[in-house]
Amino acid sequence: MKRYGRSSLVLLLALSGCAMGPDYQRPEVDAPAAYIQPVEEGESLANTPWWDLFQDPELQSLIRIALEQNQDLGIAAARIDEFRAVLGVTRADQFPSLGVGATAVRAQGSDKVFPGNLVDGTFDNYRLSADVFFEVDLFGRLRRSTESARAQLLATEEARRSVTISLVASVASTYMLLRDLDAQLEISRRTEQAREKSLAIIQARFEKGTVPRIDLNQAQIELAVASAAVSASERAVAQTEHALSLLLGRNPGPVVRGLPLQQQAMPPDIPVGLPSELLQRRPDVLSTEALLAAQTARIGVAQAARWPSLSLTGALGFESGDLSDLTASGSDFWNLGAGLLAPVFNAGRNKNRVEVERARTEQARLAYQQTVLRAFAEVEDALVAVRTYRDEHAARSRQVEAARSAARLSRARYDGGVTSYLEVLDTERSLFSAELTESQTLRLYFDSVIRLYKALGGGWNPEP
Repeated sequence: MKRYGRSSLVLLLALSGCAMGPDYQRPEVDAPAAYIQPVEEGESLANTPWWDLFQDPELQSLIRIALEQNQDLGIAAARIDEFRAVLGVTRADQFPSLGVGATAVRAQGSDKVFPGNLVDGTFDNYRLSADVFFEVDLFGRLRRSTESARAQLLATEEARRSVTISLVASVASTYMLLRDLDAQLEISRRTEQAREKSLAIIQARFEKGTVPRIDLNQAQIELAVASAAVSASERAVAQTEHALSLLLGRNPGPVVRGLPLQQQAMPPDIPVGLPSELLQRRPDVLSTEALLAAQTARIGVAQAARWPSLSLTGALGFESGDLSDLTASGSDFWNLGAGLLAPVFNAGRNKNRVEVERARTEQARLAYQQTVLRAFAEVEDALVAVRTYRDEHAARSRQVEAARSAARLSRARYDGGVTSYLEVLDTERSLFSAELTESQTLRLYFDSVIRLYKALGGGWNPEP
C-alpha cells in the first residue's frame, strides 16, 4: 500500500510537471543582410537619445511636456497596469486558495425524512470553518494561462514604448511643420510688402501716363496673391499650433518657438546599423512577437481542457446545533477530498477550441512577419527620403539664389525701360514660389530624418 501511494505521488508530480501545447519559438524571418540604400558605417542613429538628436531647447521642452501630459501615453500606461493585474489574477490560480466562512441556519425538515427526530419541526446548524481549494495543474493549463498573460503584459509594455516613440516623433515633426509655416508666413508677408511698394510705384506711373493699365492690373493681381498667401499661412500656423497643443495634452493655444527652421541642426552622417537589429529594437515588432507568444500558449490551454482536471479540497472548523456549543469539545471537524473531472463527450467542442487557437496563432504569426516586413520597408523609405530630400534642398537653395538675382535684374531692366512688366512678374513669381518650396523641402528633409529615427525604433529609455 505504501509502495502504491509513493508511485501515485511520483506519477502526480510527473503529470503536474508537463504542459500541453507547443513551446514558443520565434518564426524564421528572411532579414536582408544590408539595406538597399547606401548607409554610413557606425553606431546606429537609433542609439542617439532624442535630447541629443534635437538641439532646439524649446523643442526639447515640448517633448518633455508631451511625455508627461499626453493622453494617449497615459492610456498606454494604464493598460500596462491593467495587464499587470490580469497577470496577477491568472497566476494566482496556480496556488491554493484559503477562505474562512461562518454560517448559521434554521430550517424545518420533512417528517418523512426525519420522522420523530425534530423538535417543533425545526432545527439549527452553526458552522465556522477554514476551507482550502487547490487545482492540481496536471496538464499545464494554469501554467500556459500564466505564460500567455505574461507575454500579453510584455506586448502591452512594448506598445507603450511604441506610443512613446511615435509621440516624440509626432511632436518633432509637427514642430518642424510649424517652423516651416512660420517661415512661409514670413516669406508671404515680405512678398506682400514688396508688392505693395511695387503697386504704389506702378500706380504713380500709371497716373502720369508712363505705364499702361495692364501693368497696374497685374501689380494688383500679384499683391492679392501675396495677401491670400498670408491669410492661408496664418490659418495653417494656427491650426498646426492647435494640433501640437493636442499632442502636449493641453487646450489649444500659442506655442513657444525656438530656433528658426534654417538654424535647426541634424546629424550630417546617419548610420543605421544592420537590418537584423530591428528585430530586437522596434517596439511594434517586439509587441507583435509577444502577442504571438501569448497566443501560442493559448493552444496549450485549449489542449489541456481536453484532459481530466484534478482538484483537492479540505475544511477544518467547528459545527454545532447550538451556538453556545460551537467551540465546545467534540464540535470540531475536518475533511479532505479530491475530485477528478474528465470530459467524455461534448460534440467536438474542446477539439474545435484547439483548432480555433491554432488558427489564431497562425494569424498572429503572419501578423508578426508582416510587421517585420513593414519595418524593413519603412527604414528603406526613410533612407531614400533622407538622401533625396537633402539633395533636393541643395538644388532648391541654388534655385532661390538664381531667382533672387533674376528678380533684381528684371526689376532693373524694367525701370530702365529695357523690358516689359511681364518679365518682372514672371521672375518675382518664380522667386516667391522658389522661397516657399525651399522652406518646405528643408522641413521635409528634417521630417525624413525624424521618420528614419522612428523607423529604426529609437534608442532612448522612455521612462522619465
